[in-house]
Amino acid sequence: MNTIATLIAQARKIVIKIGSNTLADSNGCINEAFLNEFAEQAALLISTGKQLVLVSSGAQAAGLSTMSKWARKQDIHYKQALCAVGQVELMGAWRRAFQVHGLHIGQILLTRDDFGDSIRTLNMRNTLFTLVDEGIVPIINENDTVGVEEIKIGDNDTLAAQSAILWSADLLILLSDIDGLYCENPKDHPDAVLLEEVSNISATKTCISTGGTSSFGTGGIATKLDAAEQVVSYGIPMILAHGGERALEALAAGTQRGTAFLVGL
Repeated sequence: MNTIATLIAQARKIVIKIGSNTLADSNGCINEAFLNEFAEQAALLISTGKQLVLVSSGAQAAGLSTMSKWARKQDIHYKQALCAVGQVELMGAWRRAFQVHGLHIGQILLTRDDFGDSIRTLNMRNTLFTLVDEGIVPIINENDTVGVEEIKIGDNDTLAAQSAILWSADLLILLSDIDGLYCENPKDHPDAVLLEEVSNISATKTCISTGGTSSFGTGGIATKLDAAEQVVSYGIPMILAHGGERALEALAAGTQRGTAFLVGL
């Protein structure tokens, strides 16, 4: 059994973050086939005694697919309005996907300020534990309709890390549109090497090339490394992997590669 498969096998409480590019299809609409497939895999894991919390991107994409006439609107109020519309569509799609397997979902919308307030933090934690203990799958997203700074690439990586710490999770999995952490941007360097295990994140940062102004450097890798640093410092390992076809199943079986950020090695 490889490292990633071992981490999943040993974990009971797992937070899984799914990025917008993973949730959306080629037309920018919510990929309901992916949601249905993912819910099936999640239900199988839950049936083995594991507890799952999802951090789901995709509200703005779902809003755009519903309100296509707003596609060219760049005003921040339209972006927030798109998220308000899209959040309903996104949660409806998740509800339908999990309902097939007899599972209910619960929505939790948060902002960064929520994590800085001790009373809110306690309430958030209690709500998470209650939902999971009752067999309900919590789905967390940023409350983009009320916060300007929340609407930017990568925030849900941080949100996933904070949620994993809040819930005292055993494992964080980030499903993205990349296979893991490479020494260089694989889009520019086809021979770039996938780092399958990372035990010293600070040292790794100094020896990889993220490209200062490229999309590789500013569109996700940096926030994923920051998320890994956060959770590992709390004793929670993290997996970064591609969220493609039956990814959760493949990772658990050890047939899909990714990057495992390890604790205390």
